Amino acid sequence: MSEENLKSMADLVAHCKQRGFIFQSSEIYGGLGSCWDMGPLGVELKNNLKATWWKAMTFRDDIDGIDASILMAPMVWKASGHVDNFTDPMVDCKSCKSRFRSDNIDLTAPCPVCKAKDSYTEPRNFNLMFKTQMGPVEDTSALVYLRPETAQGIFVNFPNVQQSMRRKLPFGIAQIGKAFRNEITPGNFIFRTREFEQMEMQYFIKPGTQAEAMEMWKDLRWKWHLNNGLRAEKLQWKKHESLAHYADAAFDIEYEFAHGWGEMEGIHSRTDFDLKQHEEYSKKNLHYTDQMDGNKKYIPFVLETSVGCDRCMLALMSDAYRTEFPGDPEKERTVMKFKPSLAPIKVAVLPLMKKGDMEETATKLLRELQKDYKCEYDTAGSIGKRYRRHDEIGTPACITVDFDTATDNAVTIRDRDTMVQERISLDKVQAYIKEKFSL
Repeated sequence: MSEENLKSMADLVAHCKQRGFIFQSSEIYGGLGSCWDMGPLGVELKNNLKATWWKAMTFRDDIDGIDASILMAPMVWKASGHVDNFTDPMVDCKSCKSRFRSDNIDLTAPCPVCKAKDSYTEPRNFNLMFKTQMGPVEDTSALVYLRPETAQGIFVNFPNVQQSMRRKLPFGIAQIGKAFRNEITPGNFIFRTREFEQMEMQYFIKPGTQAEAMEMWKDLRWKWHLNNGLRAEKLQWKKHESLAHYADAAFDIEYEFAHGWGEMEGIHSRTDFDLKQHEEYSKKNLHYTDQMDGNKKYIPFVLETSVGCDRCMLALMSDAYRTEFPGDPEKERTVMKFKPSLAPIKVAVLPLMKKGDMEETATKLLRELQKDYKCEYDTAGSIGKRYRRHDEIGTPACITVDFDTATDNAVTIRDRDTMVQERISLDKVQAYIKEKFSL
């Protein structure tokens, strides 16, 4: 069987809109730049992805989860360095007022938008944090920020979690949540946006053990992506040669998107920088007492795993998108080959015709399957067109109730990937589907 991978991001964007995965935010008003809404299928895929990550992190005996507030005390961001250092160098075109990152553009060339020459302003730093006001009075005392990352909510809760859960090192704190960055040059669909979701875990360890922790988490995180169905040949490691001020080692897992290789997850050794900063600025004691080492007191080091949820979702969709039998109009189909457990719709129930006995049997089967799986009942169009639609949204199994069901008490189950159809007794459908989703 011949097949092609996703060729361009534009193809995926169009597919996502047509099939209900992702829509442009505020589209009826012309849209809002770099903001996207999860459609009915997109939210299911994203929730499945988040559930998989949450289980991988918190179904362990050394990691707890939290959900920290988006709004935090402004001093948190002063201590973390975001107020002073979370900036990109920026230039404006004096002619068309377009804004660019100065490190991403040739300042000796004409403006790429209006083609004006020698029209750039001098580079200046642009802070990426969104500002807002808390309370009814708009002055500097009411200034707060929309968090640019979820990690700081974990760091400031380190003593709360450690004491309330009676944790001993090493242990981690996991969180899934929204973050906001006023990016100068967002783009490539949901790869770089101004509002995004992170899945982060900070693993608190004894100083000196960060190399061992790094190797453990690199191995675990790589296997997690493979277990989600991503192809190994589309993944690679990138080692950071130039490190952030808080890190002593950093690696990224990159995926080969249609626009090129891009970071999907970072595994970073953050040393003790964050907790030291928060101890200094808050004047609170954030030392850990190590009862296994003579009650020695120290500030833990941190090993971070941080996944861009939207980027990971984009990788899953890009990897799943295939065109089979390209160039043959009679056979060509687009299919989203999601791992069954991640697919937005798990099972489609398709009565061959809108007839009483068929619909009655199909509805009864649907209600049974819905107890365990996200299902769809589809009666619109020919059975061939319904199969193609469910190929395009990634439904692993389509169950057809037909004319013979009333006599043989069986249905036809079609496999998304192979298109093979099997006749299965109604009393064995549940076991068949359960086995399919255990793979």
